[in-house]
Amino acid sequence: MYLGIEFGSTRIKATAIDENYRPIANGSYTWQSKFENGIWTYELDEAVKGLKEALKEIGNKQGIKAVGISGMMHGYLAFDENWQLLTPFRTWQNTITAKAAEELTELFRFNVPQRWSIAHLYQAILNNEEYVGRIAHITTLASYIHFLLTGENVIGIGEASGMFPIDSESLCYDKEMLKKFNELIAPCAFGWTAEDVLPKVLKAGDTAGALTEKGAEIVDNMLAVGTPFAPPEGDAGTGMVATNAVGVRTGNVSAGTSIFSMVVLEKPLSRVYPEIDIVTTPAGKAVAMVHCNNCTNDSNAWISVLNEVAVLFGAKPDTAELYTKLYQKSLLGDADCGGVTVCNYMAGEGVTHLDSGVPLVARRVDGAFTLANLLRAMLYSSAVTLKIGMELLEKENVQIDSIVGHGGYFKTPEVGQKYMAAALGTAVTCMKTAGEGGSYGMAVLAAYLSNNSQSLEDFLNAKVFKNAEKTTLYPEKQTADGFAKYVLEYKQLLEVEQRATEVFGRGAK
Repeated sequence: MYLGIEFGSTRIKATAIDENYRPIANGSYTWQSKFENGIWTYELDEAVKGLKEALKEIGNKQGIKAVGISGMMHGYLAFDENWQLLTPFRTWQNTITAKAAEELTELFRFNVPQRWSIAHLYQAILNNEEYVGRIAHITTLASYIHFLLTGENVIGIGEASGMFPIDSESLCYDKEMLKKFNELIAPCAFGWTAEDVLPKVLKAGDTAGALTEKGAEIVDNMLAVGTPFAPPEGDAGTGMVATNAVGVRTGNVSAGTSIFSMVVLEKPLSRVYPEIDIVTTPAGKAVAMVHCNNCTNDSNAWISVLNEVAVLFGAKPDTAELYTKLYQKSLLGDADCGGVTVCNYMAGEGVTHLDSGVPLVARRVDGAFTLANLLRAMLYSSAVTLKIGMELLEKENVQIDSIVGHGGYFKTPEVGQKYMAAALGTAVTCMKTAGEGGSYGMAVLAAYLSNNSQSLEDFLNAKVFKNAEKTTLYPEKQTADGFAKYVLEYKQLLEVEQRATEVFGRGAK
């Protein structure tokens, strides 16, 4: 068996796969971010608790040959030389680094989004945060958990590409940009450089250490000391693996709490776009990433309210069945949602240049305000910002041979898949493992440790996905036309959203 563990936005999930790379056991723990003192954060103690709870559900773990840790990409964890946390964990959801991101993008001539670790670090410097001079390590959630279990301060290249720009030739942090950053902060005389505080970069297939005795104690000895670990990866990289989208002209859409597309590039883009990240596959190939902070959080909140209504009448709906029935109900709505438009922004959104979010529902007085139209509008809204970002890749004439969808948005068969095909104007494929997402992809990367004599792309094609069960849906004209109309109304609603964030003032920063 091979084990993948992912620290996602709403669930900490463990997936075990067998020698044929099929999921055979899952475990999970539900958690959520907290908005404290203007910061979206998670408690690291709860991360460890959730890891143990997820592992308990795996069952017999004696046959596990290798393990991999994945997590929410980006964010900022800063530690001193003794690995004591210096400031609360800052997640990818935060949009509090605008000045730093803008200055670094101009300095590097390379897009540095607000989510990136280096933007958080530089913003802390600009803010004169007192602990900065004591920093010895900055890292991501996946890399930190990996360190706890193995004692190795390393990171997978895909995850690293969301911390600091990667050089496509050396497959490590870009030396020229490191030099520019170090010169920028030199007057502060901290006594450290960017190279000093960033984790070491590894590629898929590299051995990234093994479970130590201390690590085994952390997980209550549920895993054996000496078990090899793959390089820790972010959810973007594991999503590419889970959807067999690591070769050029392939792409995938990961849709859950956040939504992002990954397209492996044949050639560099013609210019820098603040809406598009350039990251890498776990093997180091350049990828254009359109990342949106908001996807299903708002629809999840609505479904929770609808569950309360059911409980009020004495029903006790199974959560999975509730989601399935409501997603399917949306198919009965009008193609354009009958004049109902939903803005799902619970946090800021870089693609549409909003620094905070206030969820909104708007409806035309002459529209059809039905449950089906409301649900459909919610699910459209989960995909519409991604569509806006993907329009830039269309202008760049980026060629995509295939798009694979995965994550909770696609878990109900054919619903999210149908809407995404309409949004992107291309066929969307879902595999049987679509709902497993990153923990499955991380388990596959763990398996690649003992199969790394061939490229990651060849390994996935020849062994993992050779006989994969999958379904492909093509855009339907009526749905595509309805979605296009919805996009226009959504863009108009964003003008209202901008004003709403100014008036309410308490929108998530």
